[in-house]
Amino acid sequence: MFLDELIPVVKELIQQPIAFTGGFFSGLLRLNLHDDPVKSWIDQQTGSSSYTPPVAETSNGKSTSPQSISID
Repeated sequence: MFLDELIPVVKELIQQPIAFTGGFFSGLLRLNLHDDPVKSWIDQQTGSSSYTPPVAETSNGKSTSPQSISID
């Protein structure tokens, strides 16, 4: 029962051990990959700085004015 939950973790560890270990320790140390020291190090390792942060949609599809509803 407990082993069924560990099987996906072990598969990821076997497939990509370096990426898994890096992700594990960054989560353990609560590192934010978008903060400057970590981000600049990642950019140096990959050789590019083409990271663009996701654009947050401010309205989330909602109108800024009050809307009326009708209850039957």
